Amino acid sequence: MTEEGVRYMVGIDWATEEHMVCAMDPGGSVVWERTVAHSGRGLDELCAWLDKLADGTPESVRVGIEVPHGAVVETLLERGFAVFSINPKQLDRFRDRFSVAGAKDDRLDARVLADSLRTDAHRFRRLRVDDPEVIELREWSRMADELRQERVRMCNRFREQLRRYFPQALGLSRDVGADWFLDLWERVPTPQKAKRARAAAVHKILKAHRIRKISADEALSMLRQPAVTVAPGTAEAATAHLRMLLPRLRLLNQQIRQCHRKLESLLDRFANQGSSSEDDEGQTVEQRDATILRSIPGVGTVVLATLLAEASQPLQRRDYHTLRALCGVAPVTRQSGKRRLVLMRHACHPRLRDALYHWARVASQCDRASRERYAALRHRGHSHGRALRTIGDRLLYVACVLLNKRSCYDPGYGRTPCEEAAA
Repeated sequence: MTEEGVRYMVGIDWATEEHMVCAMDPGGSVVWERTVAHSGRGLDELCAWLDKLADGTPESVRVGIEVPHGAVVETLLERGFAVFSINPKQLDRFRDRFSVAGAKDDRLDARVLADSLRTDAHRFRRLRVDDPEVIELREWSRMADELRQERVRMCNRFREQLRRYFPQALGLSRDVGADWFLDLWERVPTPQKAKRARAAAVHKILKAHRIRKISADEALSMLRQPAVTVAPGTAEAATAHLRMLLPRLRLLNQQIRQCHRKLESLLDRFANQGSSSEDDEGQTVEQRDATILRSIPGVGTVVLATLLAEASQPLQRRDYHTLRALCGVAPVTRQSGKRRLVLMRHACHPRLRDALYHWARVASQCDRASRERYAALRHRGHSHGRALRTIGDRLLYVACVLLNKRSCYDPGYGRTPCEEAAA
């Protein structure tokens, strides 16, 4: 049943050009049904009609939608309507109540959204407008992630072409997209050029990029190893392909660095804004979430930006259980009778899962408590991924505790004086 004060439930089946809208009263009767164009005029007409239904109280109209972001959601939130989202898989289960045969169309989906919001509003997630800083941080974080993925694809193509005719060059570095490797290849693109290359020219490239793990003589020795036999024209074709990839890889490297600089400046802005509160003694305490999270071992720029951008609302609520579900570390239990099975959670936020994985991986290397916990889990027979998920689960709990206490991470917490002195 609906709560008091709710006048109408509206379901919107989102589309790219036209949205199907269905409005129901608390009794389940359809009072309005039509399509709305995805344009400024169309959304204004929708809001104007919803304002008539609300009769001056926009909070009394609940709107259900699958897509939790975009112009439709932002327009409705700006007008003051209560907007809720639901996972498409859950909506598919609600749809079975209307059609056992499995029928599906836009009109039915809009009705299912409105009716399920009427009967099962507690299954929906209330949406709210994020701060402008969070929206900007999220966009830059996602851009950096997309650029890194694009760089991996370009590097794979570059590596495959080198493997065709110049495989000995791959021994110089695992990252064939690094700027120094690209400059070196441009100078020595073929085994024939490697035989005539001078050590001074190679040394100049390595010195310009501050590469000390390999010397010019070692690089030339590796490049001058016996070449593979290829058909006539293969080296020329592969070299032409690589020259087309070269400027794109350099541009990606430049854009990734630009994104990282922007993320660092945004995170510094988060930390410097400061939110004031008063403790029990009346003293002013200024501590931003970004500063607290940054103090925890394993949290770097990319991980911190992803957490603040993709999980801003759970972090504000200090909701540990929601965070562990979003990050994929909360296990899924399936039990029937005497049979009980605990599985890894796959339904989660992929970017948060990756961020927590790298957070736990780095923490298990640089933090004593995480390192000891990881070693104990591995000794018990757990896999690397299972152990890191446990480490990540603990780090999320620690983060929520620190955020509630509004204090930074103390690496010496819980140690005896003897352990502190030994460390």
